[in-house]
Amino acid sequence: MSLNYKQILVAVDGSKEAEWAFKKSVGIAIRNQATINLVNIIDTRSYSSIEAYDRSIAERAEKFALELLEGYKKEAEAAGVQNVNMVVEYGSPKVLIPKDLPKKHEIDLIICGATGLNAMERFLIGSVSEMIVRTAKCDVLVVRTEETL
Repeated sequence: MSLNYKQILVAVDGSKEAEWAFKKSVGIAIRNQATINLVNIIDTRSYSSIEAYDRSIAERAEKFALELLEGYKKEAEAAGVQNVNMVVEYGSPKVLIPKDLPKKHEIDLIICGATGLNAMERFLIGSVSEMIVRTAKCDVLVVRTEETL
């Protein structure tokens, strides 16, 4: 049985907790010589009704996602991570992160922040990190603190 991780998925959304998750993923990736898959999910449920009035919202969301991921990619590469992929998807983060993306990218570790940007959704229907922990088929690290490993 191997205790090495080779494909790490890091869910980032611009929150402080997601940044902490990213920073911890860099250390894990370097120690394991693993690939980091930086993922940002554009939750189409959150802006579908607004888009009827403002068609550019999807473009702005994608631009934000790409800029966020590009910044993290540069930081990971500067720290010594050899392989960093960027993934932007549209849909539900509660489905894509724990179920679809791990299959597609052969993920063996998911790292996410304990809380993200959407506090109202968490209050009403539960958090994305909770869903990841409950449904992912691989190991999950939920980051609550800024300290690096």
